[in-house]
Order: sequence, then structure tokens, then C-alpha cells
Amino acid sequence: MNDLRVRAATPADLDAVLAFWKTAAEGTSISDDRAGVERLVERDPQALILAELDGELVGTVIAGFDGWRCHLYRLAVHPERRRRGIGSALLTAAEERFVALGGRRADAMVLVRNEGGQRAWEAGGYHPEEQWRRWVKPLSS
Repeated sequence: MNDLRVRAATPADLDAVLAFWKTAAEGTSISDDRAGVERLVERDPQALILAELDGELVGTVIAGFDGWRCHLYRLAVHPERRRRGIGSALLTAAEERFVALGGRRADAMVLVRNEGGQRAWEAGGYHPEEQWRRWVKPLSS
């Protein structure tokens, strides 16, 4: 994958990222809109990492660090480009970012029904911690 370029997203990329997620990402959340992703990139310009092949967006990952913990979201690779090392390259970039920031452990949110995604995370050295359950509450504006 010599032509693969991994880089941080810029505000100019956000519409393409949102369109990409409709094709390549499993499920959506309340913050998967222009305003939410724009706030992410404004607050932490290195958090949204893109993979491009010949100028085409082929993968994303969000590598969020809150100063204490490392969180991974939206690892997505275009369906026609999977199993070619793109996801691994994105995870490597995210993990390098975390190490540089002083992070010690990364976690990922993976939908239970997303078996392909679970296999990808496992291949990257991640494992589920079944004793934990995610608790959520939508916040109104």
C-alpha cells in the first residue's frame, strides 16, 4: 500500500467524511453530523485521521484523547477496499498519536452486531471486556 496516505482531517474534508460514513461505517450516533464533527476537528485537529488512496478517501478513525484515556471511534474502511491493510494503517497512526500524548491504553466502541468490525479489532490486538456495559444519555441543547 505504498500510495496510501494517512493524515489528519481538515475542515474542508468534513462533508466528504460524513458522506463516506454513510457507505463505510456501521450505524450512526447523535453527533454524526456536520456540527458535531466540525467541533471535534476544531477542538482537536489531529483526532480525525483519514486514509487516502490516489486522492480518494478510503478510511477513517477518530483517535480521541481526553488527557487520561484513549478512545477510538469510527474505524471505517470503504467496503471495496477492506482487507488490504488500510484499517491497520489507521490503527497504527492512532496508536502512535496516543503514545506521543502519553496514553497507556486504547479502547474502541464496536457494535455487537458488527461481526466484521469485531474481527478487525481482534486482528489489531484488541479484545472485548465483557464485564463493562456502556451507559448513555442524550443531552439536549
